[in-house]
Amino acid sequence: MSNTKAWLQAARLRTLPLSVSGILVGSFYAFSQGFSNWAILAFALVTTLGLQVLSNFANDYGDGVKGTDNEHRIGPQRAIQSGSITIEAMKKGIIITSVLTLIAAVVLIYISFGKENFAYSVFFFFLGLAAIAAAIKYTVGNSAYGYRGLGDLFVFIFFGLVSVLGCYFLFAKHIDGFAVLPAISVGLLSVAVLNLNNMRDQVSDAMSGKNTLVVKMGPKLAKVYHYSIIITALVLTLTFAILNNFRPLQYIFLIAYIPFLIHIKTVAKNTVPRDLDPELKKVALGTFFLSVLLCIAMQL
Repeated sequence: MSNTKAWLQAARLRTLPLSVSGILVGSFYAFSQGFSNWAILAFALVTTLGLQVLSNFANDYGDGVKGTDNEHRIGPQRAIQSGSITIEAMKKGIIITSVLTLIAAVVLIYISFGKENFAYSVFFFFLGLAAIAAAIKYTVGNSAYGYRGLGDLFVFIFFGLVSVLGCYFLFAKHIDGFAVLPAISVGLLSVAVLNLNNMRDQVSDAMSGKNTLVVKMGPKLAKVYHYSIIITALVLTLTFAILNNFRPLQYIFLIAYIPFLIHIKTVAKNTVPRDLDPELKKVALGTFFLSVLLCIAMQL
C-alpha cells in the first residue's frame, strides 16, 4: 500500500460528510436571516474537516496502542493495526493536523470577529482548543473518555450544539433559540453513527476494556436507544420547520426521512453485528443529505 493511500484510509474519508452537516445547517440558517459571509463558511468547513481528520488519526492511534484494534474487531483494519502507518508517524500526523486545524480556527475567528469583538475571539479560541483536545482524548491516554462511555455526550456537544450554534454565532453574533432544534437533531444523528459503530464492535470493545455506552447497556437497550435518538432528531427537525412557518415546498427535506426509516427497520431485524457496518455509511450520508435539503429549504 502506498503511503498516500494509507494516510487517506486513516483519515476515513467516509466520515467527513457527517462532520460538515452542522456547519452547513448553522451557516445557511444564518444566510436565511441575512447574515452572509462565504469566507466564514469556507474556513468553518476547513476547521471542521481538520478536527474530524484529527479525531480519526487520534482514534487510530489510541485504539492501536491500547490493543483495542485487534483480530476480534469487525470493522475495517486501521492503519496502526495493519502496520501501514507506524506509531511514531501517526504521532507526527496528529501534531501536524492539530497545528493546521488551529491555524484555520484562528483565521476563522479573525474573519468573524476582527479586532472589535475581542471577548468573543478569546472564547472561540479556547473553544477551538477544547475541540482539538476532545478529538484527541476520545481514545488517547489513560483518561480517554471514549473508554468510559462518554463518547456519545462529546459527539452530541461538538457535532451538534457547537457545530450548529457555534457556526450560527460566527455569522450573527448572537444565539437564535430556534437554531437549538436542528443543533440537537444533527447532534443526535451524529451520535447514532457512533452508536452503530459501538453496536458493531461491542464484543471486541468489551474484551479490550473499552466500556462504551453500548457495552454498558447491552445490545437490546442499545437498539432502543438507537431508535429513540433518530426519531427524536427527525421530530425536532420537523418542529423547527413548523415553528419557522415553512411553506409547502420547503418541506422538501422530508425526503431524507425515508432512508432513516428504512435504516431503523434494518437495525430492528439485525442479529449479526458485522452486518451493521454498511449502516454507518448510510446514516452518515443520510445526515448529510438531510442537512443539505434543509439548507436548500431555508433558501427557498
